[in-house]
Amino acid sequence: MPQRHQTPQADADRYEPTGFASIGVPENVDRGLFKAGFTAPFAIQTEAIPVALSGVDLCGRARTGSGKTLAFGVPMMARMDVAAQVRAPRGVVLVPTRELALQVAEVLDPIGKACGHRVLAVYGGASRDDQIDALDRGIELIVATPLRLIDLMKAGEISMKDIQVVVLDEADRMADDGFTPQVEWILRHVTGEHQTMLFSATLDGQVGNLVRRYMKSPTEVSIDAPTDTVGTMHHLFLAVHKLDKDRVINVVAAGGGKTLVFCDTKRLCDRVTENLLGLGAKAAAIHGDLTQAAREKALVRFTKSEINVLVATDVAARGIDIDDIGVVIHYAPPIDPKSYLHRSGRTARAGRDGWAVTLAEYNQHTTCRIIQRALRLPTEPPIEIFSNDTRLSDLRKFIL
Repeated sequence: MPQRHQTPQADADRYEPTGFASIGVPENVDRGLFKAGFTAPFAIQTEAIPVALSGVDLCGRARTGSGKTLAFGVPMMARMDVAAQVRAPRGVVLVPTRELALQVAEVLDPIGKACGHRVLAVYGGASRDDQIDALDRGIELIVATPLRLIDLMKAGEISMKDIQVVVLDEADRMADDGFTPQVEWILRHVTGEHQTMLFSATLDGQVGNLVRRYMKSPTEVSIDAPTDTVGTMHHLFLAVHKLDKDRVINVVAAGGGKTLVFCDTKRLCDRVTENLLGLGAKAAAIHGDLTQAAREKALVRFTKSEINVLVATDVAARGIDIDDIGVVIHYAPPIDPKSYLHRSGRTARAGRDGWAVTLAEYNQHTTCRIIQRALRLPTEPPIEIFSNDTRLSDLRKFIL
């Protein structure tokens, strides 16, 4: 996510053109960016915003952490030209998870306030009545998960007749989660003249079908190759004993800053978290069996560095949008190289260095080699390690 400057309260009405003005962002939106603390565009924003401002459909290939929220959010703010009617928004962003809905809305809300556009996150697990009440007051831009939006549309609580801009964010993750039929149902109900923007790490498979069916000669913008990651990422494959894994994680996290651990099951998340707490780590778990309030509390604590280890399943972690995660640990090698990339993409963001560490037991070395080949990494066997190895407290020692 872009870095923000701090605007003193006394200077709340002050405005200086930002770097976004130089790529064609109109003054009313640029004022919002300035007040929200954004000063200069990232690469994907520099490439995508001028194209999107022209009104053409756009496909953006960019990974989490590259700044794509503003790449689509800024043009949306500029192109929504009139206030919304009751329960009839002017723009919609579809996202795969409630966490991502909240985070995208959090980024865009202060910009919208400064230029007269209201933003609302619409997702399951929150009060449906509260969301309808907000829509009754008029909301220009909604950031929605597919199932809750369909629920409101079928009940006649929201109309898509005035939609001017549609964005599909993390379209590949929505496809992976089985949301493609729901996304298509929503797109078929946006019948007025509108612009469509799609952002995804890849543009093949079901995502490619969405592009062909629902976009009009889209312009493609890409800042990375299909196997690139954002920032400077170091990949480390470690051969560990099953009984030593949690101690290895504890040592790495103690020296590596914010650490995100991916586990394949909810039960494993809970067990690893309990073991880490027993070892003295400040840790919490997030997974689908926890309440939304508990998951949000854990994310806030992690963001504020009140805890330094977050143990998560794939589904729960897809909405995490935190720039300063120092280490991502794969508790076991993912079978799918694409999953490895999505998980690892939570670190090495916004120009920072980061580590993707994979823990492999004796029978998982072949899976590591498959990942290495898919990402064109050196196909070296995992480094045998024990939790008392001093290199774990400073991962840079592995490359010095």
